[in-house]
Amino acid sequence: MQITHDFLVGFAKSAGLFYMMAIFIGAGIYAYWPSLGGRFDRAANSILDDEDGPCQ
Repeated sequence: MQITHDFLVGFAKSAGLFYMMAIFIGAGIYAYWPSLGGRFDRAANSILDDEDGPCQ
């Protein structure tokens, strides 16, 4: 088997596709993991917690 430019391009495209799919699935699992829900809720509401009073 001879390694040609076309083979390397196809391999890089396929490897990149599977890599990006794994990253996407991993990010989805992380975002919907049940034990992390409280952390995300606190982060979402932290902008609403105004401890210093109004800005002047």
